[in-house]
Amino acid sequence: MAKKPHMNLVFIGHVDHGKSTLVGRILLDAGSIDEHVIEKYRKEAEQKGKPTFEFAWVMDGLKEERERGLTIDVAHKRFDTDKYYFTVIDAPGHRDFVKNMITGTSQADAAVLVVAVPEGVMAQTREHVFLARTLGVAQVIVAMNKMDAVTPPYDEKVYNKVKEDVEKLLKSVGYKESQYQFVPVSAFKGDNAVKASDNLSWFKGPTIVKALDSLTIPKKPVELALRLPVQDVYTITGIGTVPVGRVETGVLKPDTKIVFQPSDKTGEVKTIEMHHEILPKAEPGDNVGFNVRGIARNEIRRGDVAGPVDKPPTVAKTFIAQIMVLNHPSVITAGYTPVFHCHTAQVACTFEELQKKLDPKTGAVKEENPKFLKTGDAAIVKIRPTRPMVIEKAKDFPQLGRFAIRDMGQTVAAGMCIDVEKK
Repeated sequence: MAKKPHMNLVFIGHVDHGKSTLVGRILLDAGSIDEHVIEKYRKEAEQKGKPTFEFAWVMDGLKEERERGLTIDVAHKRFDTDKYYFTVIDAPGHRDFVKNMITGTSQADAAVLVVAVPEGVMAQTREHVFLARTLGVAQVIVAMNKMDAVTPPYDEKVYNKVKEDVEKLLKSVGYKESQYQFVPVSAFKGDNAVKASDNLSWFKGPTIVKALDSLTIPKKPVELALRLPVQDVYTITGIGTVPVGRVETGVLKPDTKIVFQPSDKTGEVKTIEMHHEILPKAEPGDNVGFNVRGIARNEIRRGDVAGPVDKPPTVAKTFIAQIMVLNHPSVITAGYTPVFHCHTAQVACTFEELQKKLDPKTGAVKEENPKFLKTGDAAIVKIRPTRPMVIEKAKDFPQLGRFAIRDMGQTVAAGMCIDVEKK
């Protein structure tokens, strides 16, 4: 059987709007989990005085999450539609979701934004939409959930009113009409998740799963210059220095000269391997090891980025970024120096200037040179890395222009680079 194309899907939205329940429902109805598992959860849920939680428990495997009825950890589940196979990233609020979105494999190709129609647009709905936009998620399916619970049930007028609010929000952060679609559902009752429903006969569009099949696989950015962040460096007897990493943009080819920044070391690519097979070339998304001649193992390290000698990766002296503060216990002021996670690099960076505070709903400037930033604020800031690091403008190399900011064991902010002052 031919392998189906793969997509990463993240479920986002306000707490208690039914993200986990929708994921559980899709997995059940798409045949990825058995009915008896849900039956078992249903009995447990009732005993614990949490009826209606049985679907959510499919994703919320941890005991503590069941007790609290919240999603804590990011769960990864797989399911297939006719066209694709999806890895589902169920986003708990945001903290870890951000780090997972930026680092590693789960650059989400699309998001399902879950909005409970009885409640409408809430604070986290706004934050998640702004975040999805900042992190470069280009396709959004809006699951208008809990249609069974509106008054009157499944009412089209109520749906349209909330849909208008959500659409306004999506447009305000810069989404175009071609990038999103709306589907009314009841995750708990199963209307329109996988199977079309007579309760929503007025709706002429697709079910959630049909909408997922209409998503497009992002084009591989092969036309850009090579950027390969290094994850590890090995010395292999008889071969030499072998850096390992994932090609983010461009193409890695044998017999080409590349430079590693910020280590500023140049070498020649000899061979490229993936899963112990020699490759004629490596493209975006390929995790490869490659032998480089002319560089010793201790001259390059994790966090370096390989690129062509004539278009080397950009080493920043300072950079301007747009950030969203997700979770900071107090306030962020100039001089604050947390750790920035960007591609495979982890570098302490100092907030040199807080230039503008933005309205997360519209992106408009709310305040020039604010004294501090707090949770929920969006801002334009000037950042100075404490040691050399590679970061690119997000509009040139999106994969190397996004970052998470971590401190005290959590993601405090996320952002993207708008401009770089080169070293």
